Amino acid sequence: QVQLVETGGGLVQDGGSLRLSCTASGRAIKNYTMGWFRQAPGKEREFVAAISWGGGGTYYSDSVKGRFVISRDNAKNTVTLQMNSLKPEETAVYYCAAPKSLFTFAVTSQVYEYWGRGTQVTASA
Repeated sequence: QVQLVETGGGLVQDGGSLRLSCTASGRAIKNYTMGWFRQAPGKEREFVAAISWGGGGTYYSDSVKGRFVISRDNAKNTVTLQMNSLKPEETAVYYCAAPKSLFTFAVTSQVYEYWGRGTQVTASA
């Protein structure tokens, strides 16, 4: 079992930045792809970014490419999402997730087994 806890959410103005962190426990995540998803009120959960187990591969949704950066520190069992130029429409609960299987790179939520409780990000207009 992998337990995930997200921190770093908050309120920023349109165009502002936030840095989210995800801390894992229960198991080392060094062999897991790690992903970030978000869910706005009344909308489905959507993929934001993913990083491969070694950190050498990253993938972003088109909507955040060039503004968000995902990174990881396997020694600290953490994953980070740096979010820049935030837009009001990106207000959502942001979730950290890991798939059930090791060495599995995926961008669809159905593949992800372990989820944190999420952290609220609000970008005001």
